[in-house]
Parts: sequence; structure tokens; C-alpha cells
Amino acid sequence: MSAQTTRDAFLGGLLQFTQPREGYRAGVDAVFLAAACPAKTGQRVLELGCGVGAAMLCLAKRTAGLRVTGVEVQPDYADLARANATHNGIEAEVITADLRALPADLRNRSFDHVFINPPYYQQTATTAARDSGRDTAHRSDTSLAEWIDIGARRLAPKGYLTLIQRIDRLPEAIVACDGRLGSLVVLPLAGREGRAPERFLLQARKDGRAAFRLCPTYVLHRGATHERDQESYTAQTRRILRDGAALHI
Repeated sequence: MSAQTTRDAFLGGLLQFTQPREGYRAGVDAVFLAAACPAKTGQRVLELGCGVGAAMLCLAKRTAGLRVTGVEVQPDYADLARANATHNGIEAEVITADLRALPADLRNRSFDHVFINPPYYQQTATTAARDSGRDTAHRSDTSLAEWIDIGARRLAPKGYLTLIQRIDRLPEAIVACDGRLGSLVVLPLAGREGRAPERFLLQARKDGRAAFRLCPTYVLHRGATHERDQESYTAQTRRILRDGAALHI
């Protein structure tokens, strides 16, 4: 660890990740994405845009015996993902590549699960962040439809794609799944009771034929407002964030 990085605890200290001090930093979204991925022992899992590896390593910690692969376009973040896997004693393959130009070896492989946390903004829609790593993580010149299409192409038959994204991009995500993925399930995520959802989790299945399902909104915090300077997560949220519990959607 250097002056430019920090060492942060995830899953109640079960995992320790090195992250850039000023760049993009993984947090609650990565843990919830991992919690929502229903991977089972022995299955093959691919994360597109893995950053420092937080989501894929949280998933690997929860479910032993997974064959985990991550793709990350930024070499320094990919290096941190490899180092974080080694530090936590988790076997994981990290490939440095643009998801639009995946290596031939990876394009010839299929996975039981693909999960993604695409950048929340298009480059044309917002101003660039001062830190290039944060900017790449938050803004993308790759459309959400491309992320979903590339993920769907890497899925084995009946495989699952799981993603987390801003709620205003839900229509875009649903349209992108059309003709590629079916059996869509959407779980809106809200900070508190009475507030509009800010994020959503979407799960879809290759060759799936079940009807679309919209789940009741998941609320992360107790109470309608933040009244004290202390943690207010619900009991289920604490189990997800501190114990690595699964989130079944």
C-alpha cells in the first residue's frame, strides 16, 4: 500500500481491499451486485469492468469453488484486482482489456454468470471528473446496450446476467435485453422508506421465457430520515454488507 491507496475492509473485515485514495472507490453497489449473483460452487463467473475486484471477490468469498474471471480496461485497477485476490487468498483471473476488444481466448469461452456495474453516465452527458480513474469508472463511451450485449454473448445457454445501475436507465436496460435475454427480474433499491429508488438490480437469463417480474422496492436504511450520526442499515442490509449474505431476487 502507498500514499496513493488505502486498505479498506469489506464484509465485516472478511476481505481487505487496496483501492486508490482519490480514484474510483468500490462500495455498497459492488457488495449488492455480488450478493444478487446466484452463482453456485463449480460455476464459471465473469465480471465485466471489475475495477479493483471488490464485487467478484465478495462473490467468491460467499461461494467457495467458483471459477472467477474479471475484465478491467484500466491497467492500474486491474493490477490492484490481482493483488487484492492474492492478498485475500482467492484464486481469480483478471484480464486487462477493453470489453469491446476482448482477447480471442475469452471470446471463445462461456460463463454460467456474467455480472456488471456499468458506468452510470455516458461521456456526452456529464463533465469529466478530475481523476481519470474515477472518470472512466463513472462515465463511458460504451453504451449500456453494448455492455449488456457483450455480457449476453459470453453467457452459456440458460446462464444469468446480473447488473446494477441508476434507476433512470432502467428503460434503456430493459430494451437492451430484448432479443438477447429473457426472464427479466428487476429489484429497485431505495435509501429509505418513502423515497424514490435511486438504483436497481436487474437479472436476466439467456433463453429465458418467464414473464417480466418487478419486485417490491428494497430499502437499505431504517427510518424515513437520518436522525443520528450512526449506522442505520436494516438487518438484512447488515447481513449483506457485513456477513456476505446473498440477496435473492
